[in-house]
Formats: sequence, C-alpha cells, structure tokens
Amino acid sequence: MGKFDGKVAVVTGGTSGIGLATAQQFAKEGAHVFITGRRQSELDAAVKLIGKNVTGIQGDISKLEDLDKLYEAVKQEKGKLDILYANAGLGTLLPLGEITEEHYYKTFDVNVKGTIFTVQKALPLFPNKVGSIILTGSTAGSIGDPAFSIYGASKAAIRQLVRNWILDLKGTEIRVNVVSPGFVHTPAYDDLFGAEVENVLEHAKSVTPLGRVGTVEEIANAVMFLASNESSYVNGIELFVDGGVAQI
Repeated sequence: MGKFDGKVAVVTGGTSGIGLATAQQFAKEGAHVFITGRRQSELDAAVKLIGKNVTGIQGDISKLEDLDKLYEAVKQEKGKLDILYANAGLGTLLPLGEITEEHYYKTFDVNVKGTIFTVQKALPLFPNKVGSIILTGSTAGSIGDPAFSIYGASKAAIRQLVRNWILDLKGTEIRVNVVSPGFVHTPAYDDLFGAEVENVLEHAKSVTPLGRVGTVEEIANAVMFLASNESSYVNGIELFVDGGVAQI
C-alpha cells in the first residue's frame, strides 16, 4: 500500500529535475500523476521513465488555454484532484542596467501569472474542498543574488500569494504551502550557467552550512510531506530545503 493510493496529483514542470523526481515519488506511492511540460519529446521521455500511474499533458502554464486543457484531461480521466504541485518556473540572469521588458514578462508570465492560474483553475476539481497545494518558491525570494533580481522578485511574489490564499480558502480543507529549494543541481542549472556550472556548484558548497548542494530527491521528499496527511495542520508555510543557506 502506497502513501497516496487512490489519490490524483498534478505536477507542472514535471519533465526534469525537481518536478520529475516528485512525479516519480507520487507514482511510486500509488498516486496517479498528471505531468506537464512544454516540449513533447521531453514529456514523452518523462512518462516512459515514470512508467505507470502517469499521464503527460503538453502545455505552457503561462497560456490559460493550456491550463484548461490540462484540467479537462484530469476531469475526464479521473474526475477529481487531490494534490497540486505547481512547480513549473524559469529564470535567467540579467543585472540591473540590462533588464529588458521581454525578460521581465517572460519571467513573471510563467512564475507568477502561470502559478496563479494553475492554482485558481484547479480549485473546482478538489472534492469536498479537501486537498493539498504546494508551490515551488526559492531561496532567491528571500536573499540577494547578483543579476537575479527579476527571478527573485517573482519567487517573493509566490510567497506572498500563499499568505493571502490561505485566508481566501478559510473554511475549506485545502492547504497551501511553499517549498523553497536552495542550491540543487538540475538540468536548469546547466542551461542557466553553462560552462560555469561547476564553479557555481563549488561556490554553493562553500556558502551552504551543510557544505554540499541538495538533490532533487530531497526536495521531492519535502513535497511528499506537505502533500500527505502527516502535515495536516501545516498551512501557509515556506519550507526551506536549502541546507541552511537562507537561514544565516
């Protein structure tokens, strides 16, 4: 018997990194998981890797019609939703003085607008207004990083949204929490830092109190906790999974 037998979960950005690791754990623990990704080839590969209890829906969370397609698939196939992990996001480096309007909109359209409507459009699918919603934040929303102000601001917005949403959802049993990773080596790191990624990871180890970077499985474990009944009285928190880097 798995921890999530009979449950239905959605993981956005579920084709690589933290999202994929989390989707794998949900499926392993008995949930049927719907994953999203923008690129069909990566989505197909992720579905194959997860192997069972999984449905892949191609889409971009910044496009509301793609979110409608996702939730229509959930409704038609399973008729309900128990767990939402709104994980999809992106970030690029641009320092003050070089920030462009395109950079701003690309980041906020996915990280903020996309997350808002990922959550809002999911609400009618939670049976009897019971369920768990988890959002991916970041230590960048709480501490400073050079050339990362737009990304950091978008993740700070995620944290503030949750503070308000738990009041909007008062009277239901839908919990909303944020999990904020620290330094974790994912494919997104390779894309973001390129040839400098090893130097970045060495720096991360030096500034993290635990002296290492995290793993995608460690972030997924935190999501599992927030999704489960073990956290039934946990609501509105930001759970840092960062080796202590944002706590000093």
